[in-house]
Amino acid sequence: MNDFTKNMVQALFNQDKINDLLRKELQQAVNDLLEAELTAFLGYDPDARNGWNTGNSRNGAYFRKIDTLFGSIEVQVPRDRNGMFHQHTLPDYKQHTDLLEDMVIKLYSKGVTTREIAKMIPKVEAYHKRKLSDKFFCVYLDATYIPLRRETFEREAVYIAIGIKPNGHKEVIDYCIAPSENIEVWTELLQNMKSRGLKQVELFLSDGVVGMKTALMQTYPKAHFQRCLVHVMRNICAKVRVEDREAIMNEFKQVHQQSNKQEGITVLHSFYSKWQKAYKHAIQNVKDIEADLLVFYNYPKQIRSSIYSTNMIESFNKVVKRKAKPKAEFPTEQSLDTFIGIQVMSYNDRYFNRIHKGFGQVQDTLESYFD
Repeated sequence: MNDFTKNMVQALFNQDKINDLLRKELQQAVNDLLEAELTAFLGYDPDARNGWNTGNSRNGAYFRKIDTLFGSIEVQVPRDRNGMFHQHTLPDYKQHTDLLEDMVIKLYSKGVTTREIAKMIPKVEAYHKRKLSDKFFCVYLDATYIPLRRETFEREAVYIAIGIKPNGHKEVIDYCIAPSENIEVWTELLQNMKSRGLKQVELFLSDGVVGMKTALMQTYPKAHFQRCLVHVMRNICAKVRVEDREAIMNEFKQVHQQSNKQEGITVLHSFYSKWQKAYKHAIQNVKDIEADLLVFYNYPKQIRSSIYSTNMIESFNKVVKRKAKPKAEFPTEQSLDTFIGIQVMSYNDRYFNRIHKGFGQVQDTLESYFD
């Protein structure tokens, strides 16, 4: 049992003592976090030899009082001699915050040190600004929802782009957070990716977000677009009788299991003929997007199982949501951004230099699609 736990047990039946204990612990944690932020910024510990003659150093601190749920705390905000350090722990120009309690207590409860916490914020910022590879063979686009507190607790959209390069290496290219999913945010994310160096994409995969194909054509006019067949199947099943769903699902799956595109077209048109009379509207919806359903057949058969749906990015989303679930909700957008960033960088490290299934066999072919 650590000192904090012992003190909490002793104070358990006295609310004033509990608040005082939490206030002191929070004050210490925030001050440690601020100092760790400056250490991470400067790149060396206080009084360390490797800090000599680096051109910048610590330069004292100024004091701020912050009102918290447990009472007022006094924090020491450190400064650097060159005036370049900007802390991220506290909101600017505010004397009250209820954001620190959740962040610090949750992180401490999981054994994360203040230095580790402080280092993650600039790492996530650097991740969002890093230069991107100039080409990806395919890019998966999808949004998932995670609770975030603004005025009230609501689920907010996390936009995610995962790509596979012609050599088969995959990575989360970038992500962003917005209150809801809309094409304007997707367009901004795509344009940001292009401005950071991603000039060529052969194939995009996405669900049925309205306007997505137009946004892709505007940003990457040479790219092709594959509509996620799993999402299409779900949409069909949502509009048919329960007793027909299993048969429809099994028959629609045959569309992506053929040996070539012409066979896929034949199966799809047979599907139309069988179900047109019973579900005219649902079938017409599929006919309207037929041009985007069988694009994956244009590529080598070794990789088709990976490029007819967005299953790969959905599996990543499930991991993120599972890890986020114990937290119930995030107190700020930055806390959610940092959390997602940790998962993303962990994913990219795990799959660094691994070749995605099937891509290694056709690497030369995939390279030929680019200028």
